[in-house]
Amino acid sequence: MEHSHYISSEVLQLETLQDIISQHKPIALSEEAKINIQKCREYLDKKMASHDKPIYGINTGFGSLCNVIISDENLSQLQENLVKSHACGTGDEVPQEIVKIMLLLKIQSLSYGNSGVQLQTAERLVDFYNHDILPVIYTQGSLGASGDLAPLAHLSLPLLGEGEVNYEGFRQPAKKVLEKMGWKPIVLQSKEGLALLNGTQFMSSYGSYILLKAMKFSYLADVISAISLEGFDGRIEPFNELIHYVRPHKGQIVTAKRMTELLEDSQIIAQEKQHVQDPYSFRCIPQVHGASKDTIDYVKKVFKTEINSVTDNPNIFVGEDVIISGGNFHGQPLALALDFLAIALSELGSISERRTYQLISGLRGLPAFLVDNPGLNSGFMIPQYTAASIASQNKQLATPASIDSIVSSNGQEDHVSMGANAATKCLKIMENLERILAIELMNASQAIEFRRPLKSSAFIEMFLKSYREEVPFVKEDRILHYDIEKSVAFLNTFLIDLED
Repeated sequence: MEHSHYISSEVLQLETLQDIISQHKPIALSEEAKINIQKCREYLDKKMASHDKPIYGINTGFGSLCNVIISDENLSQLQENLVKSHACGTGDEVPQEIVKIMLLLKIQSLSYGNSGVQLQTAERLVDFYNHDILPVIYTQGSLGASGDLAPLAHLSLPLLGEGEVNYEGFRQPAKKVLEKMGWKPIVLQSKEGLALLNGTQFMSSYGSYILLKAMKFSYLADVISAISLEGFDGRIEPFNELIHYVRPHKGQIVTAKRMTELLEDSQIIAQEKQHVQDPYSFRCIPQVHGASKDTIDYVKKVFKTEINSVTDNPNIFVGEDVIISGGNFHGQPLALALDFLAIALSELGSISERRTYQLISGLRGLPAFLVDNPGLNSGFMIPQYTAASIASQNKQLATPASIDSIVSSNGQEDHVSMGANAATKCLKIMENLERILAIELMNASQAIEFRRPLKSSAFIEMFLKSYREEVPFVKEDRILHYDIEKSVAFLNTFLIDLED
């Protein structure tokens, strides 16, 4: 296929994942991946024919039923039963963008030849991805321990002609779509159901999706804070590189350098100041934004490792002639990383809201609530309430999920990661951050107009000109809900433009 991304043992970078998604590239199994999958399946079939001892999940029950031996004639039924019985998800639907990443990452994990699936099973998942046949999956149901069992069961149901999918714009039975495509349901062989359900693809897909947004909104947080600094008539000295080289955290140095570049040749920043210092929400932008950048970098490394890993169980090692039952499905590395990321994103929102508060406070020659005729007009009084409410919710959501554990499976699974809960609430924090930054941009762009005729830097003026095409200056009170929504849309559009 032309311009396809080929699934192989080559390291899958998050940037590559972004490119696949944004460019709507079809995917295909490389010849290497096909050979790996086939060799492993052939090995497992021979092993089952010559081996009469129990092998977990292949000819035994699952979880605390691991000591129940299953006869050969029931092995296919065992795997089908596993998928059906574990499809216990509930709650909201997983966003379709994340479901598509789940398909890709599940195929990637199966392609290494340690899972024992049939080639046709992996190829059917590729077909689902390429035709945008997206299984209906629910946000609640995974403990992030034996992998993401319930979500991955729902991902796998359509292989059997069961469950529902989103296809051609609406939700419909998977069986109907398979019939329309002329595809027969897959008959699962030994180990396949377990290979499909064990794994961390729910957590890792959420994390990858959030990270791709977090890296961009970390950049936007810098841009918007620079506009706020200009609107507040702040000082440039706290961004001097000398300060940051004597405390050389990478994120701090990067942020200070970016702020200096964003404000280069600004008339507003260059004018003489009447104040000696700025509040921390302005003066400590490099330290606070930088710490979040360093967190994002750390989490990015964790997820890069994860999306290039085999996370089902047991693992099959053809060259070593051994099948090992272990715990690669356990989501602890992801749970801790997602909780850390949630805190870092929450902090970007927290300091943003504080800058918004300073801008509306009637300081440094700015009118109260950034509007003419305050009193008659309430101006930007209430958007700060909204930002404060959202920032507060983020603080509540940032309570770590990974410190919790509930015993399950009759005591067999006695420690779980709760990484799936960490993932879903981290996404909510990311979405909240978008709105907090959008509100700061509304306030900052309003404030900077009271510094005219002085101009900011060429980049900031260009940015503001584009923004003003979507959200005009507020001369008198209007419904600001629409401005918030337009501001969020503008930021996301701006990110797309950056990618292009």
